[in-house]
Order: sequence, then C-alpha cells, then structure tokens
Amino acid sequence: MEFALPLPQTQADLAIYASAAVTGLVGLTALFAPRLMLQAMRFRTADIYPAAVAEMRSTIGGFYVGIGLMGLLFFEQFTIPLVLGTAWLVAAFGRLVSILSDRGPALTNTVLLLADLALALLPLAALFGLLAT
Repeated sequence: MEFALPLPQTQADLAIYASAAVTGLVGLTALFAPRLMLQAMRFRTADIYPAAVAEMRSTIGGFYVGIGLMGLLFFEQFTIPLVLGTAWLVAAFGRLVSILSDRGPALTNTVLLLADLALALLPLAALFGLLAT
C-alpha cells in the first residue's frame, strides 16, 4: 500500500493549504517555544505557575497543530475549510470584542484582527467557490 501526500493543485486548494500551514506553524511555536509565544502575546508568567506554560503548550499548541495537520493532510475534504475558516472567524470575532470592550484597539490587535480575518477568508472563499478551482 502506497501513501501519497496530496499537494494543492488549484488556487482554492492553495488557500486552504496556506491557512492550515499557518495554523500549524502557530501551534508548533506554542508547543515548542511557549515562553516565546507568551512574550509575543505580552503575557507574563511567574515561575511558581508552570501550569500557564503547560496551558500554552497543550490548549494553544496542541490544538492548533492538530487542526493544521489535519488541514494539510485532508484539505480536499469539505469539512476542513469549514472548520479552519469558522475557527479563525470566531477568533477574529473574539479579537474584535476585545478591541471594543477591553480598551485594546492597539496597532498589534488591529494587525492580528486582519490576520485572523485573512486566515478565515482563505478557506471559506475556497469552500464557497470564490477562488479558481
């Protein structure tokens, strides 16, 4: 039995693949460099709370790696772009709520909101036929 990794052939496939790849890379960073990720997010943890680092590794890192990996392997399936797009769209909504209610309209938040929206729109545009197949 031969196992062949599918590669994106169309613009729509590439959009889904790119969103999955970025998701996986964010997850790998959180999984293997959680303190770097916490610094980038401007979080501080005390040495007496190692659970904070564990949370970054598991909930953020593991979850994102899992979704990204499945997106890379099964990007041709109907549900993958739906899951990727919806997850990033809800993340963008959460960031927008934070900007509006937590006094957080900093440049960083705005840039990350645009990144979340782009990562959501890539797979959703492919799913709904807005990109060349």
